[in-house]
Amino acid sequence: MFKKYISISAIVCTMFLILSCATTGPGGKKSFIVIPESQEIAIGQGMAEEVAQSEKRLNDEVWQAYLSDIGQKIVSVSDRKNIEYHFTVIESEQINAFAAPGGYIYFYTGLLKKMDNEAELAAVMAHEISHVVGRHSVKRLQAAMGVQLAYALVFGEDGASEALNSAIGIGMGLTFASYSRENEREADAFGISYLINAGYNPQGAVTMYEKLAELGGNSDTDIFEQLASTHPDTQERINNAKIAIQKMYPLPQHLTFNTKKYEDMKARLK
Repeated sequence: MFKKYISISAIVCTMFLILSCATTGPGGKKSFIVIPESQEIAIGQGMAEEVAQSEKRLNDEVWQAYLSDIGQKIVSVSDRKNIEYHFTVIESEQINAFAAPGGYIYFYTGLLKKMDNEAELAAVMAHEISHVVGRHSVKRLQAAMGVQLAYALVFGEDGASEALNSAIGIGMGLTFASYSRENEREADAFGISYLINAGYNPQGAVTMYEKLAELGGNSDTDIFEQLASTHPDTQERINNAKIAIQKMYPLPQHLTFNTKKYEDMKARLK
């Protein structure tokens, strides 16, 4: 009987927590996220440690600082500036970029080599930051964890440490899994807004989407295949981007498209 009461209490507490955990994403959109920000950051830190063990960080501090500068510039105009962001370049020919919970964002040199200007780099960065702002990876992780693990993680019971480790493991497994199309459309829309507000020419987003169409199936687990197969239709994204640009900034030629700094940095990757 006692166990029954505990079970009922747990369910009631969980439901209360869910109902009280409406969070605000980009544009003031409300969503229910049980995992608190402090735990999100802890999960992100744990995942960062795993990435450091499994991936090779590019041994070029000039590039690391350059990527961080662009990231922080976009963060400064985002809807989630209250957490610390971390930007890392991974040395790998894999064509990819991803955002882990809590503001940990990674770019692979394989992707950087496919870009032609700073606006394209900033466009991908703005897209990944938008995933962090919308807490999309947390929503995905929360769904994969299930109520029992999420409950232990949130309420700090005896299994909290084990739950955190499980969350980190699940998070790593979801690193290259696709987001929902709704999340991707949201990241696209707010990414363009952040791009413009940070002073970058949003045409960089359009040219990146065009590259998705050209390079969509050339690799097994790269960003192009993921975006082409699980994101909204590439032509839809291009059309939506053009419409958004026309509404927000119809004369984007006055915004930064490329810089001498970018050309110098691109040369360092060869």
